[in-house]
Amino acid sequence: MQTGAFFSPLVVVAVIAVFFILSWIKVLKEYERGVIFRLGRVLDKPKGPGLILVLSPIDKLVRIGLRTIVLDVPPQDIITRDNVSVKVNAVVYFRVIDPKKAVIEVQDYLYATSQLSQTTLRSVLGQADLDELLSERDKLNSRLQTIIDEHTDPWGIKVSMVEIKHVDLPQEMQRAMAKQAEAERERRAKIIHAEGENQASAKLLEAANTLSQNPATIQLRYLQTLVEIGSENSTTIIFPMPIDLLKGIFEKK
Repeated sequence: MQTGAFFSPLVVVAVIAVFFILSWIKVLKEYERGVIFRLGRVLDKPKGPGLILVLSPIDKLVRIGLRTIVLDVPPQDIITRDNVSVKVNAVVYFRVIDPKKAVIEVQDYLYATSQLSQTTLRSVLGQADLDELLSERDKLNSRLQTIIDEHTDPWGIKVSMVEIKHVDLPQEMQRAMAKQAEAERERRAKIIHAEGENQASAKLLEAANTLSQNPATIQLRYLQTLVEIGSENSTTIIFPMPIDLLKGIFEKK
């Protein structure tokens, strides 16, 4: 009885020690890093990946993922520089490159990046015209990426890409743009037709000059026309006669 009473506290202590040691062991995935606060002070270097020891309750572990995060920016009401009201949404690709800064410098880096993206989207696109917003998205995307990345750099965040997803125009603006596109197509069609007429006139003038230099070619052209008329089912045949022959007849009279 005395031996069992002597060893029982040791067993309890051993079990408690093993429990604490197991609770101190943490496993971080390849894309995770652990920022450890020891008695309220952050350790110099983040831990991981793999097995790490967190001496709780002395240490506190904050897990930070290093994978690229896709942030969907909700539609924003924007008034362009030419006073057109549109709704624009976007998507932001970013990742944490300094876990220590992402924990210390900002309370919630995901929420902060989302709010910054929304305000930057309204600010940048509000300085652009509607035509620029529709036709020069690459330039606007690059400008948005530069501004957001500059402001999130102190938080240890790298913004790799910003893409404008959709521009929602009012119905009256859509109808106006459709009419404008139709008028533009008609204008191009008229220009193409006029250029064709101009080229045809130039070719006719060139042919007339060629025929006038050689009267025999005019006779050949008459004969070719007569053949073409004869191939049709026509009851009336017009026989072209050279002007020179008629001139000689009139002179005899």
